Amino acid sequence: MIAYVTVGADDIESALRFYKAFLPALGYNLKQGPDGLSFALPVPSGEKPVCPDFYVKPTFDGGPASAGNGAMVAFEALNQEQVQRLHTAALAAGGTDEGKPGFRDAYGPDFFVGYLRDPQGNKIALFSSDPNDPERGA
Repeated sequence: MIAYVTVGADDIESALRFYKAFLPALGYNLKQGPDGLSFALPVPSGEKPVCPDFYVKPTFDGGPASAGNGAMVAFEALNQEQVQRLHTAALAAGGTDEGKPGFRDAYGPDFFVGYLRDPQGNKIALFSSDPNDPERGA
């Protein structure tokens, strides 16, 4: 099981503005400290987390942060409408569009996804596979 994902950021305030635009709507709680941002899903008392935490931090070696070529972090939304709404919110909060929300030929008929880059250039996907939403071509 993946326990956490970390992306680097040189400008924590820009990253905070970007990620706060959509992660709280997906249920993530924010903790901000001197070492960066920590987003985690709530865990009931006595239970283990079932999803990874997401961290945004300055680099550990002190060098400039850079986005990994081929690396991407995907967050699951409730439905297609939420993907569209959160994609728009993330763009307004400083993200750049890497692919408008919609279906992709390479994926199944109910995989609806939008792609973004955060202010540091890290690639982010927001997706839904809700079987109650319309499928491709419906």
